[in-house]
Amino acid sequence: MSINIDSGQDSDQEHDDVMYPQVLPFVLIHAGCLAAIWSGVSWQAVAICVALYWLRMFGITAGYHRYFSHRAYATSRAFQFILAFLAQSSAQKSVLWWAAKHRHHHLHSDTAQDVHSPRHKGFVYSHLGWIFYRQHDATDLVKVSDLASYPELMWLHRLELLPAVVLAGLCFLIAGWSGLVVGFMWSTVVLYHATFCINSLAHVHGRRRYVTGDDSRNNWLLALLTMGEGWHNNHHAYQASARQGFYWYEVDLTYYALVALSWLGIVWDLKLPPRQVLRNEHRLGSRVVKQAAEQLAARFDPEHIALAIRTSIHETELSVRDALSLLQHRADLRLSSMPTREQLLAEAQRMFAKTISLDDIVDRAYELLHDSVGFLLATPALSANTNAKSGI
Repeated sequence: MSINIDSGQDSDQEHDDVMYPQVLPFVLIHAGCLAAIWSGVSWQAVAICVALYWLRMFGITAGYHRYFSHRAYATSRAFQFILAFLAQSSAQKSVLWWAAKHRHHHLHSDTAQDVHSPRHKGFVYSHLGWIFYRQHDATDLVKVSDLASYPELMWLHRLELLPAVVLAGLCFLIAGWSGLVVGFMWSTVVLYHATFCINSLAHVHGRRRYVTGDDSRNNWLLALLTMGEGWHNNHHAYQASARQGFYWYEVDLTYYALVALSWLGIVWDLKLPPRQVLRNEHRLGSRVVKQAAEQLAARFDPEHIALAIRTSIHETELSVRDALSLLQHRADLRLSSMPTREQLLAEAQRMFAKTISLDDIVDRAYELLHDSVGFLLATPALSANTNAKSGI
């Protein structure tokens, strides 16, 4: 695989065409699972399948995600390589590619720039469609410069399929064709979709304990299937935590395994969420406040509000200039069609989880809504359009 640096900012380098050579292996490994009809399903192969699912899921969750993407704990250079090799045996590309895409996801979660948001491009695209598009094939080495400095990780990056091929060969040597088909292929396909569900289902179904500015949710079933990754809203609330199940009843098998490894001195410095986060008493960052405010403001249609104001202008002594002045000074007394701050607050309380930053979100949304309506009233072309709709 060639190493490309793609910051994701240059629109000239983006392509919408599907990268067909990448689709073929993915389709073939799914189709290959049907070869079990010919190879048979032995108990030994089933045992390999189950063992490889959980072992490689740990490689994905503890390796790809919590270590390489978020550096949620520390380890030796030797175990770092073992984690990378184990993670890449899942055939989900290199640790550098995976971590770069995941870090990009957190920077732009559920915005138009997110590479796999169900909100913007639909469930199927967020689940697996995005990985086949050419613009997502390149690895932004700038985002993972801390990892790219290790020659052994760069070697694995260039030979990203080597760990998976080695593991497939071992399965064949141990249990023959059944070991390859059932042991390796079946577990690989299940791993694919369990991992992909965090990108798709965990942003659609579940509960939200924290305001994170995106659609991340906690899903207990996904947490069981993915060794703790289903506590996704927790994770987005404090990304650096090695523990994603914040409470004792939130099962997080990856964290338990990391704790056991820490007792052996293999990993250390496991980061945990601060007490303020656990109590939901932390103040939200400006980016989260902005994203949440945009979600809140989007619940109200500025074109409809502007049209209603123009209609009221026609029926009262107000002028457009007067209306703009009232909007500029945030005065609602004579603009009954403009939602009040109290209305926005009530909607925010219905939309969001408890947060001490709720007033900040409402104030920002109130400002955004006023600016949008003011822009519509002040723009001549749009004003003419609203006049035509209202019959003025």
